[in-house]
Amino acid sequence: MLWAALLPEAHRSPDSPRTDALLGLAVWCLQFTPRVAIEGSAVLMEVEGSERLFGGKRALAAQVREESAGLGVAFLAWAPTSLAALALARCGVRNGFAQPLPVLLDALPLESLAAVAAHAPMLKRLGCTTLGQVRALPRGGLSRRFDKELLVALDQAYGLRPSAYAWVALPEQFHARLELMSRVEHAPAILFGARRLLLQLCAWLAARRCGVTAFTLRWCHDAMRSKTAGDGGELTIRTAEPTRSIENLARLLAENLAKVQLFAPVGDLELLAVDVRAFEAPTASLLPDSQEDGESLALVLERIAARLGPERVLRPVPQEDHRLEWAVHWQAASVPMSRNRAGVPAVPYALPQPSFVLPQSLPLAVQANRPLYQGTLQLLSGPHRIEGGWWHRLSDETGTHAQTVVRDYWVALSAHAGVLWIYQTRLANEDTAWFLHGIFA
Repeated sequence: MLWAALLPEAHRSPDSPRTDALLGLAVWCLQFTPRVAIEGSAVLMEVEGSERLFGGKRALAAQVREESAGLGVAFLAWAPTSLAALALARCGVRNGFAQPLPVLLDALPLESLAAVAAHAPMLKRLGCTTLGQVRALPRGGLSRRFDKELLVALDQAYGLRPSAYAWVALPEQFHARLELMSRVEHAPAILFGARRLLLQLCAWLAARRCGVTAFTLRWCHDAMRSKTAGDGGELTIRTAEPTRSIENLARLLAENLAKVQLFAPVGDLELLAVDVRAFEAPTASLLPDSQEDGESLALVLERIAARLGPERVLRPVPQEDHRLEWAVHWQAASVPMSRNRAGVPAVPYALPQPSFVLPQSLPLAVQANRPLYQGTLQLLSGPHRIEGGWWHRLSDETGTHAQTVVRDYWVALSAHAGVLWIYQTRLANEDTAWFLHGIFA
């Protein structure tokens, strides 16, 4: 499993209460995975099932680290279990995969796990200062002297017992609040705090596969204000089309805030999504959708070759050759398709063909004249004899060699590997041998 623990700077203590900031951070995490939970002072998310959608573990970790910094996340850690990630985040250790998990956790202090920190005074009198020392104590004595939560938390952190959480549900409507760290007297300065709310809004929109065409930013004046200043103000921003681009929304908000005059210092902000609509995000695929653009495959390949270089875009070209390794060769997509003497594209040989061909034939062991591959193979179909290649010569340091082959191909069944494409050599100057050449899907 792959767990991430996100810990804001203001909530480093294990017993910090659940706040609007944690709820906003949890909503932001829902764009990556539906398995998001609030545990004490941190937000946990499990991304094992969705990491490929974001380009793999490294790309996902880099995106979470970069974007979460704008939400006030000061401590971020990754680990195979949820409580291990939380403990590592509290101690400032980011990577829970650098060493075996027990080695990392054993060195952490008692305060890294809330269930252990609750009994820290007693455990310290017993001579325990790390999780490893607590874990080394007899389990029977721990269960009798302390509550069961201590052993449960240790087992869950070390991966010996599964963890259960109440997952955060994605709200139907977006409404987020933020208390500013200091009072703001000029409207453009509100953008720093409003951008954090916009990050939450864009993540909520991404999780709902929607875009926003109108949102409202409200601000509340400080309690120590004049009576004529009022409670606060609001500003509604509208866009021409649905969007969830943080840069676009922040730019529009900055332009409008530049025209606003505050009548009193501002201490709190609210952001509401007024008009939400279905939104199809631009595809991140290298290949454009030919059905929408009305382009043929040839035109698409030409454009991709222009971007990446002609030597990087290849296409397979069938050849009139019975030898499987020479039946297809790859050429640049910009080169016209080669044709045979009859003026029509070459077609592959009509015998059974495997879905996957090995780069090099794999020699097979033989027992009692029967080929072996993860057990004895059962020959289903064959032999299909292929003979030729005398006209095909390759030169190397030792001279010129003909690529002549005489093979009997068989369709074979392996109890563990499935249907295989194997052959037996038949050249007079070679020893008879069996080889694996391909695998049927």
